Amino acid sequence: MTNPPPSTATDAPLRTLISAEALRALLQGPRPPLLLDCGFDLTDVDAGARAHARAHLPGAHHADLERDLSAPKTGRNGRHPLPTREVFAATVARWGVRPGMPVVCYDNQGGPYAARAWWMLRWLGHRDVAVLDGGRAAWAAIGGALESDVPGSSAATAPYPLGPATMPTIDADALARTLGRVTLIDARAAERFRGDVEPLDPVAGHIPGARNHCFKDNLGADGRFHAPAALRRTFEAFGAASQQVVHQCGSGVTACHNLLAMEHVGLAGSALYPGSWSEWCADPARPVARG
Repeated sequence: MTNPPPSTATDAPLRTLISAEALRALLQGPRPPLLLDCGFDLTDVDAGARAHARAHLPGAHHADLERDLSAPKTGRNGRHPLPTREVFAATVARWGVRPGMPVVCYDNQGGPYAARAWWMLRWLGHRDVAVLDGGRAAWAAIGGALESDVPGSSAATAPYPLGPATMPTIDADALARTLGRVTLIDARAAERFRGDVEPLDPVAGHIPGARNHCFKDNLGADGRFHAPAALRRTFEAFGAASQQVVHQCGSGVTACHNLLAMEHVGLAGSALYPGSWSEWCADPARPVARG
């Protein structure tokens, strides 16, 4: 069943997207959500932290892509490898995330970093989490307050209790065995997908058989997600059941934007290839396609 557009109701559980108006109402209510500022810049890895220190939504913690949402790189595991669920459970506990607590993630780059945090919280088993549709710009457009105070870490010592990993993943070896039998969607820009340019990884091109849907095409000119009916048509055009879809990108980040879009319109169950192109192309034995 297709999900409705982002609601302004304050009693509905958070699942995918939330409007700025609905978020403001929640923050003024009896059960305000915990906020995660996920702003980041791939070309300036400290830019997100600087921007957060200057101004962020009230009470927001900074969730840094490299320090909080990724594991250490080995040169073979991609640019933003997933931490273990246990490590991330300790991270979210320091922010104060508890089971059943509503969480809203946002950024100011169209939502890819917020979507990564959303996906990872769902991967832990946390259900009540959404992405701010339109990000910080949408918040500013309704006159939402900003502050520069930095919230402290939670005093809790116990990690977040892990639930079932309801967001499926696939590794490089399993993907290689199933190429041609799954629908692989690459979220990078078209010129990177074709291999015309490659500003971030040592090899240009894409995984053989992959199809391209740039995450930015999920958004309208206002930076908000397209209407659910339009998004659903886009992903149904790939011609595969959502459980037969695997998402990837450059490093497993913007792919989460496509996963979020599909989940928002009721097409749940797709898998993420976390290592994505940056891991795939690190092994010269793996095939590469261009064009």
